[in-house]
Amino acid sequence: MFSKSCEYGLRAVIFIAEQSSKGGKVSMGTISKEISSPPAFTAKILQQLTKSSIVKSVKGPYGGFTIEEPKMETKLSEVVSLLDGDSIYNGCGLGLKQCDENSPCPLHFKFIEIRDNLKSMLENTSLRALTNDLSLGSFILKR
Repeated sequence: MFSKSCEYGLRAVIFIAEQSSKGGKVSMGTISKEISSPPAFTAKILQQLTKSSIVKSVKGPYGGFTIEEPKMETKLSEVVSLLDGDSIYNGCGLGLKQCDENSPCPLHFKFIEIRDNLKSMLENTSLRALTNDLSLGSFILKR
């Protein structure tokens, strides 16, 4: 459903949020390792997240990436929109270009419900909520 870039971006921002909630900053290399993402790809994603001000980049020997307190309320939908646009909410479940109410694919009407539920979940889940869940220790971010 999500592009590889979006998957890595979501994992990166959740990992950074978790570290930030503990008062830390994290290096690009550590992020790449902890989310099992290629370093160059991770750097490109972090650049987009930093440019959009979701993530803050601090330079220097004590630098790294962090998420400031107010940005912990960022909804996952903002990250998805930044990295993938809104096509996930509009696209066909089978990837057809001509799928709509008048010319539906076999999954069209069932997929609408899935898309709506996904959109609702992304719009109602903040980074803070996920870091709280991660602190319970029962979730993973790498394969």
